[in-house]
Amino acid sequence: MSLPDPRLHAAMQAAVQIILSTVSTASSRMVDALGMLALSAASNAQRQSFMSAQFDLQRKLSAFNMSFTTVLNEKVAKELNPRVARSLAATDWASLSLVGDSEVEEQVTAHRLSLEIEHECEWELRELDAYIGSLLGIGRADPERNPIRPEILGQALFRSIEAVTPDPGVRKTLAAELGRALAKAMRPCYGAIVSDFGARGIHPVGLAVKAGVPGVAAGYDPTAAHAGGAAPMPPAPPGLKHDWQQAAQALGSMFGMAVPANFGATGAGALAGGFGPTSSGGGTLHSGPGSLGAGRAASDAHMLDVIRRLAFAASTPGALDAVSGWAAGGTVSPAGAGPASGPGTLSGALNNGLSGLMAVNLIRTHREELMRASTGALDHMVIDIVASLFDQILSDTKVPPQMARQIARLQLPVLRAALKDMQFFSSRSHPVRRFVNRMASIACAFEDFDEGAGRRFLELVRELVQQVVDGDFDQMDQYDTKLRALEAFVHEQSRDEAQAHVEAVELLAQKEAKLRIHARFAEQMQSMLRPVAVQDFIRGFLHDTWTLVQVEAALRHGPDSDVAKRLRGMPRQLILSVLPKGTPAERKQFILALPQLMKGLNEGLALIRWPEDRKKAFFGELLPCHAQSLKGQPLTDFQYRQLDTQLQALDHMAIPTAEEVPLSQAAAPTSEQITSFSLEEAAQVGLVEEAAIDWDGNVDIDLESLDSSSGELDINLEGLGPEMAPETPTRGVQLAQYVQAGVAYQMHTEEGWRKVRLNWVSPGRTFFIFNHGKKHQKIISMTGRMLTKLCETGRFRAFEQAYLIERAVARARKQLAALSSKS
Repeated sequence: MSLPDPRLHAAMQAAVQIILSTVSTASSRMVDALGMLALSAASNAQRQSFMSAQFDLQRKLSAFNMSFTTVLNEKVAKELNPRVARSLAATDWASLSLVGDSEVEEQVTAHRLSLEIEHECEWELRELDAYIGSLLGIGRADPERNPIRPEILGQALFRSIEAVTPDPGVRKTLAAELGRALAKAMRPCYGAIVSDFGARGIHPVGLAVKAGVPGVAAGYDPTAAHAGGAAPMPPAPPGLKHDWQQAAQALGSMFGMAVPANFGATGAGALAGGFGPTSSGGGTLHSGPGSLGAGRAASDAHMLDVIRRLAFAASTPGALDAVSGWAAGGTVSPAGAGPASGPGTLSGALNNGLSGLMAVNLIRTHREELMRASTGALDHMVIDIVASLFDQILSDTKVPPQMARQIARLQLPVLRAALKDMQFFSSRSHPVRRFVNRMASIACAFEDFDEGAGRRFLELVRELVQQVVDGDFDQMDQYDTKLRALEAFVHEQSRDEAQAHVEAVELLAQKEAKLRIHARFAEQMQSMLRPVAVQDFIRGFLHDTWTLVQVEAALRHGPDSDVAKRLRGMPRQLILSVLPKGTPAERKQFILALPQLMKGLNEGLALIRWPEDRKKAFFGELLPCHAQSLKGQPLTDFQYRQLDTQLQALDHMAIPTAEEVPLSQAAAPTSEQITSFSLEEAAQVGLVEEAAIDWDGNVDIDLESLDSSSGELDINLEGLGPEMAPETPTRGVQLAQYVQAGVAYQMHTEEGWRKVRLNWVSPGRTFFIFNHGKKHQKIISMTGRMLTKLCETGRFRAFEQAYLIERAVARARKQLAALSSKS
């Protein structure tokens, strides 16, 4: 072990500043991200948690950054200073203390945050540890001696979250979201630190290999990979063998292929040239003289130059026009493609084109050039796999042709991401996959790209794709930025569509506010009626129905209007009408008041358009009670005074305002509440009522009778394993909790299946507005209960059974299995 490098403190100060800048940027972006998460939350509790976290973080953002800076500097300084050992004998009893709950929570949370960062930045940390080992003079890469390791960042992040809020629930939300965001941001951050160390002339401790052709391991014949095989290779370095096996297994699990047991032993030598533990965040590879990283860097730079040149050439007009060289079955290669790989190999199985591509497959067109630029068996496998994926993507009938051409422009950037970052295959949350999938999903919701919102979306996508093509392919952050731009467009478009149907939106918003008020008022009525001795059917009528009458009268005529006051006294009169009358005077008074009681009840029930059958059933139970009350034993004076006190409290119940009732109070409308829509209101919002649906009808899908443009050809897509199943449900009763504005769905009504687009969701997710049609769009609205019932009975489902790339993988798996069975 040698002395520490004299540049240690200066280099670590620069590294800490890079980290602080990254954390500051990530926390600022998280404020906006929490707002977007609140808008798309699946439940009211989750939405409230995101809103509280956003409010606290925005209010205490400076305190958060200051606390993180202080804690990080303290911990890094402690790591760099020599540790002084203290013997147990020198410790007195006053120095001993129990570990408190807060300390345990800090350790557990900080450990969880550090694991998330460590998992996301595995390759970058290995490279960084080599530099730290050189700076500290320990002669080896020791992750435990790294002063800026994820464990230190996790502790600093926890202390910073503590400075933002004392609420445990908000802390938990912030820890989850900030941890996830920081984990992604630390990949380019660690890459930048490595670049800075290299610029300072610091050399990492590493494994030396015999010098040879740059980027090619000794004994590896690149021409063998073109023939579908690989020449014998020297054993992999001990520290890399396991990593190459994991990379190959990621590809194998995605495509359902069997990975050779000796792949790590025979393939790692070739992999050293084309794929390795590099920084996908844009960090430059720096290695000492004669190290393994120098060859990788040279080969990687050459591959990047080739991809950039091909991507630029593909931006010229007409470069992506679909060629006619594809034959059904895939025996004809497109112009420019070299000879197919040997039969029986992965390359041979995947190099089968498809008919009907909406744009040319650039990876297949320039396959030979890409193969020559890469120098590893795994790289060759990745090139063929990504080419096969784009065969499926560019022939997907759910993707509009206009959007398919824009996605086709991303072929080479996607290939670059797949070559640089194996998580592209193993993680569905990879930024590139999320960006491509989201582009396709949003495009599916538009019927026309020649004008209106569809045209604006296409222009936005064209601009975003051009920025990717012109930018740095290795910066994964740019895909997250583009994804946020797409989400912002969807949010803005939903707001514009809500303004276009402002009358319907305002009406449904008022209805939802009324539902919240009614739910709270019904709770108050229930508590008031609990001690009152009255028949159950009357108690239920007052709780469920008459509370709705009182709310409707107060909102329509005002709480102090004569109508509202008159209807407010009906519960007292109804309860008194069924009490026993012991004297002739009481019976006479009842007979005189009965017509007025019946008139008030009918007036209130007409206000909410209560169905006639239910009205007859209620009065059918009420009349026998009235007859029985003329014969019963009257109440005692004490019982009557007690009842009068209870009824006075009932008379003085105030109807709450919408501001007094939170959104969480909203509930699914009951049948009485649905009938409160007048015929004009129902027609105005296109309300779908339960009575209009034949719930016993057949909803089976006849694929042969459906037009391909409807997208139903993929409704029974097979081959989706658990690792590719959508993160949110695509059918079933749970789908109702995950529908979101701007997304396309399939709805079955009496007119059959139709594609609809969700435009607006009420704040309490009680009402939903959809539109359908191309030129002349019509709106359809429904309650949350109606939507749930449609999902439960199979009449409502997602337009996409799986995201675009997952669908492509499933079809490629099926194609590969079919070709393998024939060979």
